[in-house]
Amino acid sequence: MNDNAQSGGLEPTPPNHPPNDQARTRPLSSTQERKLVEYLEERLLEVTRNFKKRSHPSTTLPSLSLYLTATHPLLALILQIPPVYPSSYLRTSLLLRLTGEVLSSIIGYVPGASTLAQLLAWLDDLDRGWLTVLRQQAWDPAEHVGVDVDTLNDSDSSRSTPISQTDRTRLRSMLIAGTDQMEEWLSGMDTPEQDFRSALETLGLQQSFDDLFTRTLAEMGSLDGSMNDPKGMESTC
Repeated sequence: MNDNAQSGGLEPTPPNHPPNDQARTRPLSSTQERKLVEYLEERLLEVTRNFKKRSHPSTTLPSLSLYLTATHPLLALILQIPPVYPSSYLRTSLLLRLTGEVLSSIIGYVPGASTLAQLLAWLDDLDRGWLTVLRQQAWDPAEHVGVDVDTLNDSDSSRSTPISQTDRTRLRSMLIAGTDQMEEWLSGMDTPEQDFRSALETLGLQQSFDDLFTRTLAEMGSLDGSMNDPKGMESTC
């Protein structure tokens, strides 16, 4: 990670050094926000450029595995933005952007059984991350879960701010469309004498695929968190 990210105070924390409550509940300064946005813009542009030329010898992201490896640190960094005003708005907007970027890019690669476990683990972290945002929690990068923090202190009026209904609706549509596209994409996987669901079952990944984004959707009010039952989305917008 470059100096901009480091000076912004948001370099992903080593697993044995979880962020303390003070770091989790203190909003970013305007300088920190600017440096963080500049860093993420630079990294996202680099990822996008290399994704677009993924079939070219000069790309650094010729495979889905390398793409997921390159984008996972960005997910971790965004999630560590404190869940307090006004930083919480930045966390939501950046996470929406990364979610849309990744879900649309995944299906641009050739699906392969060897990458499915890594893909589902990445998406599971995304699901846990969105649950954290929806619950206005801080992200624990060591445990990959949201943690409750005291977001009101005596020195300022910073407090947790909920995600807007507009962003909730946008997120829901993004996850449903992304999952539908992914299912169609996986149906084209080259698995001799097996359809993709049989291949997932053979690899022990069928349940993980069926559970895609169930935490996030359930938190937003679907009846059972199911991605595959449109009835579960009624009366939730």
